[in-house]
Amino acid sequence: MLSVHDLVVDIEGSRVLRSVSFEVKEGELVCLVGRNGAGKTTALRSIMGFRKWVSGSILFQNRSLVGLRPFQIARMGIGFAPEESEVFGELTVAENIAMPTWTPGNERTAAERINEAYNVFPNLRRYMDRSGQALSGGERKMLSIARALALGPKLLLLDEPTEGLSPVVIPSIIDGLSNIRSFGHAVFIAESNIHHVPDFADRLYVIERGEIIYAGRPQDALRNPAVGRSIEGVSISQMS
Repeated sequence: MLSVHDLVVDIEGSRVLRSVSFEVKEGELVCLVGRNGAGKTTALRSIMGFRKWVSGSILFQNRSLVGLRPFQIARMGIGFAPEESEVFGELTVAENIAMPTWTPGNERTAAERINEAYNVFPNLRRYMDRSGQALSGGERKMLSIARALALGPKLLLLDEPTEGLSPVVIPSIIDGLSNIRSFGHAVFIAESNIHHVPDFADRLYVIERGEIIYAGRPQDALRNPAVGRSIEGVSISQMS
């Protein structure tokens, strides 16, 4: 579904991504893990067209994304929930979720997409009439993901979905990711904490200083000393 090959990205003269390659197949949940500044967000923003790349390729369903603007990429079927969890504070939860359904060209009805968004995070139904500015950090994160899902994407990109959240909220986010996957959507997640990688992830990539240093099964990564050294100094004994 998504194929990124030898992607090179420079920002203000500095090389941020160095020949990065990864893929997401239909229905998969794939994680990209690395410490802050490793290049995770740059990879996601490059896919969405917010960053131009020096060389390499990004293909979505065998179609190149080069030269496309973010709204065109979204209409192709890629949803994006950024790390900042920005929601429209003056709008209610229900209005935030409904907004993506105003865009044309989706084969599913608005009602179907909205209902699926609430099924992913059932707690949001209780706050349908609450304004976005009255939500907690965890609730805003859920709303941000649910709003991206209401677009009806084939692939959902999530940047740090558990970053900065209370430990009691994180299981609800993980449950939501499980629901998204069960509904048939492919999911690509960037995370800085390897402990927050869902145990049902299909594949794990580890990025360090703009390079992929590991690609494979999550459970095998824990046996790789280089991975342990690169993820915030966490040792293998601590991770197992």
